[in-house]
Amino acid sequence: MHATQPPRPRATARRLARTTTALTAAAAGVLALSGTAVAHDRPAPQASYRVDTAQLATGLYQSAYSERHHVLWATTAVGRPPVTQSRLLKVDPKTLKVEAAYTPPVTDQATGAVEAVYGVAVDDEHDTVWTTNTRNNSVAVYNQRTGKHLATLPGVAHAREIVVDKRHDLAWAGGFGDGSVVAFDTRTFKEKKRVKVEGAGTAGLAVDSRTGTAYATDLTNDRIIAVSPYKAEPRFIPTGDAPIGIALSADGRTAYTADQAAGTLSVVDLRKGAVTRTVATGAGALSVAADHRSGRVFVANRGSGTTTVVDPKQGTVLADLATGPNPNHVTVRRGTAYVVDKSAAGTDRIDSVHRISLTRAH
Repeated sequence: MHATQPPRPRATARRLARTTTALTAAAAGVLALSGTAVAHDRPAPQASYRVDTAQLATGLYQSAYSERHHVLWATTAVGRPPVTQSRLLKVDPKTLKVEAAYTPPVTDQATGAVEAVYGVAVDDEHDTVWTTNTRNNSVAVYNQRTGKHLATLPGVAHAREIVVDKRHDLAWAGGFGDGSVVAFDTRTFKEKKRVKVEGAGTAGLAVDSRTGTAYATDLTNDRIIAVSPYKAEPRFIPTGDAPIGIALSADGRTAYTADQAAGTLSVVDLRKGAVTRTVATGAGALSVAADHRSGRVFVANRGSGTTTVVDPKQGTVLADLATGPNPNHVTVRRGTAYVVDKSAAGTDRIDSVHRISLTRAH
């Protein structure tokens, strides 16, 4: 679900989102300093960032950080069905090398197709990793210590992203294929709630653990779908043009959406239900993550090949960092951001992971 060109009409963005998912295999790379970059005649940065880069695997898609094990989990999947190459990778965040690679279960012995993994979330409380199996319309659960496949949970049409609410023991998945948002019990793996919005294209997900409310971007209708575990009907909140990625502020009162068609970050007041700021980031804004320590927001722009650091309170761009030709996903852990690039631009068409670290303030 990417944009590789400047902003386009909404219908085009919808077609693009329906036809793009992910691609994959495994291989550790050599750590290299990629450097920092500031572009587009924007305000002078208030901080300096270091970008370290390592070739990781073919077909990188998303990543998630485990505080319990201090590892970065990443998913890979290559090609269209039957997908025979897919791995769940355990990556050392310091060296950016693969520590272990786990292959999903085979779903078709005749073709060798596997239950390919795309989206990923970590549940440190129950020591598991949750994935979306987009091509199989399902989600899956793996053991963090052993990589053992524990369960496959069907019925999530074109499952794209998944997030874990450890306080309420729920994993929320979005079904882009039918506009659904589905919650599973992280202890029993049983389905707990399902909301289906006709005509919606649910893409990105975030959850407020304090209230238990899950927020899904509706790529098709330029809005956020808010789903409470305690209410039957969802709430709809307007946002930017073709929102695809979403993150929340530390207090859960503000949402940030990466607007794919517009190439912008929208800052949304969830209580008022309105966009308060719009910040240009780059073509094909795809993924967004919020650093709850500093309040800064990172936006991966697939079209422009950059990751933009934004001060959402001031509405200013602090830095534009080169993170490979096609950055696909960004996650943040205690001020450090990890960006996976899916461009097959490395040696032997291996994709890269980029680690963005704050080095000093000015």
